[in-house]
Order: sequence, then structure tokens, then C-alpha cells
Amino acid sequence: MKVILMQDVKGQGKKGQTVSVSDGYARNFLLPKGLAVEATNSAINDMKGKDEAFAYKKQTELNDAKEMQEKLSKISVSLSAKAGANGKLFGSVTNKDIAEALLSQHHIKIDKRRFDMEDIKQTGTFEVLVKLYPDVTGKLKVVVTEL
Repeated sequence: MKVILMQDVKGQGKKGQTVSVSDGYARNFLLPKGLAVEATNSAINDMKGKDEAFAYKKQTELNDAKEMQEKLSKISVSLSAKAGANGKLFGSVTNKDIAEALLSQHHIKIDKRRFDMEDIKQTGTFEVLVKLYPDVTGKLKVVVTEL
């Protein structure tokens, strides 16, 4: 009997695969537990539709990430902090501070965990990497001035 696996089944295959199994194994184990459905034409078409929708969603997310990468490369974020005589900050500028400044200055919301950086402890201009999507990393210019 041909079935479409709804979950990974050890020794049979991965989710979404069409496999041939014995009739008893399918009727007594896979189908009752919801691990598989019978491979009818409608079930195969449903699986293809889900695969196409998933691929379209991934492509859309990738395109959005590339647009955001372009947008981030053209803007800069300005922050002010108290500093000593030689430009060393009292405290530091963290990824949370940069995320809040980006939202307030440019109305772009990016989670603070996506910033790949060390805390900034000097005044000056810095380039911060932003992980937008796997294999898509944006660069954001951050200007820290003395208050």
C-alpha cells in the first residue's frame, strides 16, 4: 500500500514522502496513529499544494530580507551617551539601545537578538551586522556621539 508520511517514521522515511509499506503495517499502525495517510490523488495534490505554499513563503521571506538589507545599508542610527575626556563611554551602547534607536529614528523594528555585535564602549562610527535571514546579513552604520 502506498502512503504519504505525515511525520518522520523511523525506518520508513521523512515527513511528506510517499512510501510503499505492507497493508497490515499501514492499517494497524501508521493510519490509526496519524503517522500517514493513504496516497490517493487528492492527498497527493494536497501535499504538492502544501509544498508549493511552503516554497513560496520561503522565497517571500528571502526577498523581504534582501530588501531590508538594502534599506539598512543606506541608513545610519545616531546615539548619544555620556563620555569621558578621551571618548570612552560611561557604560556602553548595547544591541537593545540600537534596536530602540532604529525603531524611533527610522520606524524599522528589528529584534535586538538579531544584532551581531560587542557592546560599544567608545564614541565614533561603527558598523553593526544584522542577521536578517540565513545567509542574508545586513550592515547598519551606528554613530555614537558624546552627550
